[in-house]
Amino acid sequence: MKVINLGETNSVANNFMAQMRDIKVQKDPLRFRTNLRRLGNIFAYEISKTLKYSEKEVVTPLGTATVSTFDTPIVAATILRAGIPLHEGIIDVLDGCESAFIAAFRKYDRGDDFHINIEYCTCPDISGKTLILSDTMLATGASIEIAWNRLKDQGGDPAYTHFVCPISSVYAIEFLQKRLPKEATLWTCAIDEELTSKSYIVPGLGDAGDLAFGAKL
Repeated sequence: MKVINLGETNSVANNFMAQMRDIKVQKDPLRFRTNLRRLGNIFAYEISKTLKYSEKEVVTPLGTATVSTFDTPIVAATILRAGIPLHEGIIDVLDGCESAFIAAFRKYDRGDDFHINIEYCTCPDISGKTLILSDTMLATGASIEIAWNRLKDQGGDPAYTHFVCPISSVYAIEFLQKRLPKEATLWTCAIDEELTSKSYIVPGLGDAGDLAFGAKL
């Protein structure tokens, strides 16, 4: 699995990440969602450079122009609920792509032990298409792995998969590199070194779902 960290290059994406991490700025849910959506725009633009293109003729009011546009069929999937703004940013840029949604969450057993529970999955046919699977935080990698396998079981084998996770942990990246195919790319904006005993990323940014949509019971 290839790993591309956009945070290593100076761009406005780092401004969005700084605001999302800032405990004072986080008090504004609208701003948090907007920054997630804007990161989705940036990730989608970068992914668009990897797609297959062909030249097409477009009729203008004054003549005909030749334009190279992408032909790759795309399915954009996200893990609810934190991934929704990120997903919106991706599909805003990649016109015509289909969507898939997965409801996955940590279900705690004893102490800090947990397993990933999936209660809902809806997706179109993914066979032979490019899959973009997004989630805001990549802490342990378990959610992404289980979601990817569920999408494959339900929708078929994609031709290629892009994983989009704005903040990733070193642990999760090493975990996924052992379990996911080499024909995949992880796109991130920050790689954090530490996980707490409850598998929260440090420094991270907190609970992305709560910051975007409010605290849950």
